[in-house]
Amino acid sequence: MEKLFNITLQNRKILYKFLKDTPREQLLKIPEGFRNNIWWNIAHVVVTQQVLIYKLSGVPMRVSDELVEKFRKGSLPDGNATDEEIDLISGFLFSTVEWMQEDYDKGVFKSFAAYTTSVNITLSKVEDAIAFNVYHEGLHMGAILALLKVQL
Repeated sequence: MEKLFNITLQNRKILYKFLKDTPREQLLKIPEGFRNNIWWNIAHVVVTQQVLIYKLSGVPMRVSDELVEKFRKGSLPDGNATDEEIDLISGFLFSTVEWMQEDYDKGVFKSFAAYTTSVNITLSKVEDAIAFNVYHEGLHMGAILALLKVQL
């Protein structure tokens, strides 16, 4: 599990750099042929990790329901991002990974509601969700790289 936590943290460092170094206009732009933007992808991985690991384990999420609703699977960007939202997500990029590892090590995730993902992978225990989350974040890293490339 340690390796999966480390991979997630390394990915989050890259996402943080994108969030801090990309001009806001570029973060929020939805290029032709795309449904979302860089900002949405970054916030989406934060809330999805919380849903997959915490909510499916029956443990209270560390992010608000409002944030989850705004960036959940199937949501679309609203074209805005306040400084406060960006700061909040910036912090959550790291804290949510730290909390996940701490809570896992403490044995907080005792139960799990099985869930079949949109790519037809059934998650039956929290370890499955943690592993799938690494894959999910990789997909969104690819989407961000594509968004950056088309905006050059």
